[in-house]
Amino acid sequence: MILSRSVRRPWRKLSFASTLHLCPVLDLLTADVPPPWRDQVRLGLQEALVNAAKHGNCLDPSKQVYVRFMTMCEGYWWVITDQGCGFETPHCCSAIAASEDAGAIAEVLDDPFALPCDDWECGRGLFILRQVFDGVQWSDCGRELRLYKALAADEAIDGEGAAVEAGPVRLPWDSWAARLRERCEALAR
Repeated sequence: MILSRSVRRPWRKLSFASTLHLCPVLDLLTADVPPPWRDQVRLGLQEALVNAAKHGNCLDPSKQVYVRFMTMCEGYWWVITDQGCGFETPHCCSAIAASEDAGAIAEVLDDPFALPCDDWECGRGLFILRQVFDGVQWSDCGRELRLYKALAADEAIDGEGAAVEAGPVRLPWDSWAARLRERCEALAR
């Protein structure tokens, strides 16, 4: 029996005070991830949570990091939100900042294999996120990060955790990518 991709477990939620002690949180967030992927997903989630607590909330213990997570038959979703001021979506690399060509800026941002710049203290986290996850999207002025990890068709699961056949997944972020390109072009002017 093939179940539709709409079969899913409900969103689960957790929050924690801004801290870098993330082991229990990471254990919970990766509990359902298959063992072959668990270490790399854990690394990606650790990077995202550290960024939320350290850069977003400035390690202020009165501020919370919120995480919603869900397993669907075709993959895993995590939504991480901090209480910080937000930021402009990634364009801090010196190669991007120095470029006057909007097309070159968009090309660098679209390239999941673009290495972080050696002379800047930014970009490594974005590089890690793009390597680990199949979908990386910021929203709410950089205060919310949405991460998606797709399962291969032969690894899909239903709402009860049983294996099922699943087709390709189309991420709903095409309009987001177009808006990002427009913002990059505006920055380059």
